[in-house]
Amino acid sequence: MVDIPVIDVAPLFADDPAPVAEVAAAIGAACRGVGFFYVTGHAVTPALRDAAFAAARAFFALPAAAKERLSIARSPHNRGYAGLGTEQLDPAATIDRKEAFNVGFDLAADDPEVLAGRPFRGVNLWPDLPGWRATMLAYFDACQATGQAMHRAFAHDLGLSLDFCRAKIDRPMASLRMLRYPGAGQDTASGIGAGEHTDYGNITLLATDGEPGLEVRRRDGTWIDAAPPPGTLVCNIGDLLMRWTNDIYVSTPHRVRIPAGERYSLAYFLDPNPETHVAVLPSCLAPGEPPRYPPVTAADYLRSRLDATYIGPAMTATG
Repeated sequence: MVDIPVIDVAPLFADDPAPVAEVAAAIGAACRGVGFFYVTGHAVTPALRDAAFAAARAFFALPAAAKERLSIARSPHNRGYAGLGTEQLDPAATIDRKEAFNVGFDLAADDPEVLAGRPFRGVNLWPDLPGWRATMLAYFDACQATGQAMHRAFAHDLGLSLDFCRAKIDRPMASLRMLRYPGAGQDTASGIGAGEHTDYGNITLLATDGEPGLEVRRRDGTWIDAAPPPGTLVCNIGDLLMRWTNDIYVSTPHRVRIPAGERYSLAYFLDPNPETHVAVLPSCLAPGEPPRYPPVTAADYLRSRLDATYIGPAMTATG
């Protein structure tokens, strides 16, 4: 049995809607099943992937003081550096053994939404490393293009127009999160790299450096290793998309065990635009079936989830 399928999403980038149906069927089956799949045909080139991993390593190699100057505590919009021991994804487990850096949807300081103090509409924090900003924004844009294309498949599978999601994810609350796990050889603390959790938004696109660690919980409760084929991105469904579909799509618990060696990954989280009204889609309700979830704005939902993750003062958007 194939636990995590491999799906080529290249046809979703074409103007011709004809090839969408086959890809949408494969994605829909994965979303109803294990909730994870490996993506080929995406917009992240091998050169861009290598450059982004090199940039992530360069950042995490900076002195602690330089990283702390870019602390996520300075940003009310979920941007910047989160150090070791500042997050706990699973309240029943130990503190996560990882450090991270978040880059959000890039906006200028004079953007009207920034000036208005809209939730999750802030400026990014940037390290003083040559070419770093350009590399990470290029990677962010490639993931965003991939995620937007994949939403055409979701729409088709759910009986909606192909463009249903376009205006809801064109200025998304997306985050590109660089992650470093010290590894058992460098960190003798007991625990786990990232505790058991589900992701918060619509989808996650994850690139790994090949070091094992990611584990996915199947529907029967057993845990399996998620070892993506070279060059693929790991995609999983988040809680907000599950709410939107009234649990037709499922967000799957997963975790990262402390790896034997140092591990890096790049996680792109695609959440809708902050003001997007997320109510159960009528196409996902059987006649007479009530919605399982009340309506919520995307920003309010993300804020509630992030507030429960960070240890110490809240580090999420206000407004």
